[in-house]
Amino acid sequence: MKVSIYSFLMMLIASSTLLVAVPAIAADYTLGIFGNANNDDTINEDDIAYVEGIIDGTYEATDLADANYDGRVDEDDIIQIDLIIRDEENELTVIDTANRTVTLKMPVERIITVTDDAAEALRVLHAVDSIVGVSVETLENEAYLPEFSQIENVGRWNEPDFEMIFTLEPDLIISYKTATPKYLDPTLEGTGISSVALDLYRADDMREEMMMLGYIVGKKAEAERYIELFNKVVDAVDEKVSQIPADGRTRVYLEGYSDLKTYTKGKGGDLACTMAGGVNIASDLEGSYPEVDSEWVMIQDPDVIVRLTAPSEMPCGYAVDDPSSFAAKEEEIMNRTGWDYITAVQDDRVYMLLYEFGASPGVPVTIAYMAKWFYPDLFPELNPKELHREYLDLQDLDYDLSTRGVFAYPS
Repeated sequence: MKVSIYSFLMMLIASSTLLVAVPAIAADYTLGIFGNANNDDTINEDDIAYVEGIIDGTYEATDLADANYDGRVDEDDIIQIDLIIRDEENELTVIDTANRTVTLKMPVERIITVTDDAAEALRVLHAVDSIVGVSVETLENEAYLPEFSQIENVGRWNEPDFEMIFTLEPDLIISYKTATPKYLDPTLEGTGISSVALDLYRADDMREEMMMLGYIVGKKAEAERYIELFNKVVDAVDEKVSQIPADGRTRVYLEGYSDLKTYTKGKGGDLACTMAGGVNIASDLEGSYPEVDSEWVMIQDPDVIVRLTAPSEMPCGYAVDDPSSFAAKEEEIMNRTGWDYITAVQDDRVYMLLYEFGASPGVPVTIAYMAKWFYPDLFPELNPKELHREYLDLQDLDYDLSTRGVFAYPS
């Protein structure tokens, strides 16, 4: 859908609230694993005590207190929670991101990831050895995901190669929440192969998904370390940005992958922008990635412009060291006809950003860059490159960010 200048002139006249709306992002979550009886997002002795309280009538029952998922809360659930704590459970029942209740045979030892985000997430959790099949996108990203280059190709997230999948005999397949019921479940039904829907690229679901994946692959400590990094970024940003009134927040035009394509509410770029304290000017437009008129952007007059891109569009990322493509694109944006009247251009606040870690478990790095760009006076000590380094350290990646890679511009 292309949004015309005329329709938005009318919208601009009709409602000034469009300029100051601040979408809300939930700051917490409930870990959807049966056994998380007290809903505190970790499974430990407190959950055993809570189930005991349910049995003796002290506490109210919760859905997740039925740890063994047999329809009742009793002593067997205490046994199951104890097994989960000790990583000795034979089954684990979860509610995935597609709101599907899935019971997994444990331990999960052979995993197929039909998304590169899931492959990256398992590397963050140091569970690469469990992967027996990966997507085409994972194999194409050899510069950043080299250890997967010799793993079997199982097709794309929307075109899985079931012949190869059945040959590999996986315990579990991981895909996106929209793709799992559409592209996997109809063929997997009755095969004994389980699937779990985890996006692993959306900032709002990331902590719950990473923690759930940690339980599934027996890497809870690694998941907690990732969430610690995530919270360090988000909490530091929220502490200061939450004090800014709605009408004082930085208004942002996000452009992604091609000229004048933008992101609406709930998409990866929008979620990162919102968590960084920005107001996405295209949040309420129709469609997922609508095309807008150049004049519409001029009318909206954003404070900041962030152009998100990927190696498939221009040279950037982990395999490139020369930022000239980013510099050229930034100059082209600033020289668009009439854009010299836009506040972001006049104030030299046009930025290029690699979306490769913006829609992936690396999203805390994107949030840090955006917060720094949106509110430089609030975050003089915030160092996105150092946070990027910490994220790579979680994965034990030996990559020199001081001399290599093109991720943000100006840096």
